[in-house]
Amino acid sequence: MFKRAIFSNNNVSADGGFAEATRRDLTVSSRRHFLAKSVIGAGPLAMACMMARESNGEVKKPQLGKQNFDLAAKPTHHPARAKAMISMFMQGGPSQVDMLDPKPILNELHMQKFPGKIKYDNAAQASSKVFGSPWKFQKYGEHGTDVSELLPHFSEIVDDALVIRSMHTGVNNHGQSIHAMNNGRPTQGRPALGSWLAYALGTESDSLPAYIAMTDPGGLPVEGVLNWSNGWLPSLYQGTVIRPVEPRILNLQPPPKMKGEVQRHYLDLLSQLNRQHAESRPGEHELRARISNFELAEKMQFSAEEATDLTRESKATRIMYGLDDEATREFGERCLIARRLVERGVRFVQVFTKNQYWDHHGGIVKSLPSSCKKIDKPAAALVRDLKQRGLLDTTVVHWGGEMGRLPVIQNEANIGRDHNTYGFTQWVAGGGFRSGMHGATDEFGHHAIEGIVNHYDYHATLLHLFGLEPSRLTYEQNAREQSLLDGQPGEVIQELLA
Repeated sequence: MFKRAIFSNNNVSADGGFAEATRRDLTVSSRRHFLAKSVIGAGPLAMACMMARESNGEVKKPQLGKQNFDLAAKPTHHPARAKAMISMFMQGGPSQVDMLDPKPILNELHMQKFPGKIKYDNAAQASSKVFGSPWKFQKYGEHGTDVSELLPHFSEIVDDALVIRSMHTGVNNHGQSIHAMNNGRPTQGRPALGSWLAYALGTESDSLPAYIAMTDPGGLPVEGVLNWSNGWLPSLYQGTVIRPVEPRILNLQPPPKMKGEVQRHYLDLLSQLNRQHAESRPGEHELRARISNFELAEKMQFSAEEATDLTRESKATRIMYGLDDEATREFGERCLIARRLVERGVRFVQVFTKNQYWDHHGGIVKSLPSSCKKIDKPAAALVRDLKQRGLLDTTVVHWGGEMGRLPVIQNEANIGRDHNTYGFTQWVAGGGFRSGMHGATDEFGHHAIEGIVNHYDYHATLLHLFGLEPSRLTYEQNAREQSLLDGQPGEVIQELLA
């Protein structure tokens, strides 16, 4: 009776047919589930195939084997001119019209109404009055590069540098523009440039990280640790922080009771257990990256201490970097350590100034000279020192921030300049860049109008110098191939190259 009641709608006879009905019902059910799952899964599958299709019409084959991530030196896509990079990141926005992009008309119209449109960031304190530069400019070097009296030491090495006056991000706030310059797009969560280079090229050192971030004693820059984040790349490629005070790397040395043979036996056992743990969990890249980080930390107990020991440098070198002057000592120490790190095989070093150090919304007449004093001598010494050691040809040196400043007054009671991301200045040296000047802003220094270098063009050019093709430097994340440019129309700007 029970069988009849259940299967009456399926025309099951009263005297049997239970097994046959069950088979048909399960078959129909299985077909329904299969078709439903196929319909649901077909869209993403087709989309994945379309995204993986390359320009030659072939579908890229998925990565089926075990993928390893490490810091071993890796081959480039084409011959490289640069092997390492030191970026001096001037967080806050140095004023280009007062330092490296003179605009005589600003002095002619000083305190008069600006004869055009201005894109203000802070409208509440905005003013339409022009503010002429209080500092004199002079041409230096074989290219006649204009340099302000605020940068006397840079003027001495100007023939080794390329001043780019046409930088552009177009996102007029600190965080977003920092991400654009440092991470490729004006959004959080993406790997920093140093992480991409570490992922692509590894390091030439087996006892130091590939990527190091050097922080200012005054505090972290805007966006904090996101400036050296690995994003969704394995954590092995995150920037390692070297502090401006001792101990420069926290938790590096073991406690006294663990030193010597005790530590050696402990680490040998730990290494064995970690390998067994990793082998039983294939494909867990974060686990392998974490183990690699622990192993690197052990090696750094000796190598990092040696690399940051400035007593090993000559007196002449220390004076060249300004270590004998309290105004330049701290930044000079970090620039000198950066040179020592690159000399020992580190791929990317970024030296930061503190939060909003160059963000001169007010008091610019007093604050800007102080900021320039801090960095000018050490930055010039870094270029000179690398050149003397034969390292400048293969090391990119970068100086610049996430934005510049406007040609008009902000805060009339305490004169400053507001943000400007539509046309600002940075300089680079070495690593395949030519010297001289590139690009131009309009007559007021507001908008880049010639030889515009967007952040994605700058990144494409950098990758090219490191022997990397932007379209081939990718990482698969959530079934999507991610890249530094992330689909932006970045072009290698040949006019920047030597």
